[in-house]
Amino acid sequence: MGKLNETSVREFILLGITNIPELQSFLFIVFLMFYLLSFVGNLSIVTVVIADHGLHTPMYFLLGNLSFLDFFYATTTVPKMLSGLLVEDKKISFRACIAQLHIFHFLGSTEAMLLASMSYDRYVAICNPLRYQILMDRTACIELAFTSWFISFLYSLFHTILTSRLPFCNMNKITHFYCDIKPLLKLACTDTHINESLVNIVTGSVALVTFILIIISYIFIATNLQNIPSEQGRSKAFSTCTSHLTVVLIYFGTAFCTYLRPATKDSLEQDRMTAVLVTVITPALNPFIYALRNKDVKTALRKHFLDGLSFTKY
Repeated sequence: MGKLNETSVREFILLGITNIPELQSFLFIVFLMFYLLSFVGNLSIVTVVIADHGLHTPMYFLLGNLSFLDFFYATTTVPKMLSGLLVEDKKISFRACIAQLHIFHFLGSTEAMLLASMSYDRYVAICNPLRYQILMDRTACIELAFTSWFISFLYSLFHTILTSRLPFCNMNKITHFYCDIKPLLKLACTDTHINESLVNIVTGSVALVTFILIIISYIFIATNLQNIPSEQGRSKAFSTCTSHLTVVLIYFGTAFCTYLRPATKDSLEQDRMTAVLVTVITPALNPFIYALRNKDVKTALRKHFLDGLSFTKY
């Protein structure tokens, strides 16, 4: 951040998703609905995980962390995008842009590591059920969550420092609806091949390592499921994994498509569309993927919200 005063660019202009007025109004309504769903859904899960003692288990502790993260993940980008769909002034200051980049990658990489931690939790629960309480005690859960957040902060700080020290000479129009690394690299008035390589190597390594750990966990889980004699037992054991697998496939599919390819004009346009899925749609769908397929979460939500609302009527 030491070279902030050496750049000639003091603010950027976020070009957003589209400049068609009619489409902007429609997208504003659609994205606002998804953001409200994300707000209500994720905060509801965080609330019930904290309030319901029946959910004070490792799996729901990690789920609460994921929901907390998803809410702020969407909040980092969506409000600015919504304002850009309504007003012509789409400017963002240099410092705010760098801060947004840092928070976005901090939360994004934390999600990858939390998903890996959740796969380990499922592995222990299914493959080592008798040792589950020992291997996944309160201390282990806190260590898994803290490690995910801490490593992700350092990872994001690395990219933030490298990007903030680039010189930007007059070119300040970002082909995106939030500040991301690749669109900013295209605006820098210097050779950015090293930066682009580091983005692909470092980000790719984080995504690939966490994804491999998840795959290894599920290989062991699948092997163990074959040893369960009854079909009902196998179905019940695997049902606790389906929601997690759905989120994993959506998250890592979009991450690999976005960060493991060169930053060409066409790829940046595709990244912008992919980013809508990651930042707008996925955080809104995750609570429903987990809640609608999880009996314990549905029961807790009904107990703390629906029953509470019914009680207030009387």
